[in-house]
Amino acid sequence: MMEWALAFLFGAAVLLFILSFSKNKQASNQMEKQLEEITFTYMEEVNKLQQQIRNLELDAEITAVQAGFNHPNGQQRALFREILDLHKRGYSIESIALKKRLSVDEIEEFLSPFKQGKPEGGEVAHDI
Repeated sequence: MMEWALAFLFGAAVLLFILSFSKNKQASNQMEKQLEEITFTYMEEVNKLQQQIRNLELDAEITAVQAGFNHPNGQQRALFREILDLHKRGYSIESIALKKRLSVDEIEEFLSPFKQGKPEGGEVAHDI
């Protein structure tokens, strides 16, 4: 009698062991599907962002042509980009000139179209 009970318990253990493997596999498949969906979504977003960047670059080039600006070469454009980036991050004109080994006048000349001038006299309140 004891042998039958032991055999029954051993059989139940094997059955539960097999069942746990199948449940693990289902959970693993479900995780893989979720990961694929997330990867696909991120790839779509990256592609959209790349397209927006291309559009912005083309728009900038069109604007420059329409405004009649000369097209700087690649090195000059990179220098302009770095100068503008440093200025937007709050570096002084003197420190930018030192870092880029240019004169303060050259830096000011480049940044002059990008500086936002404050209107003289500030805001004026009108009586209604």
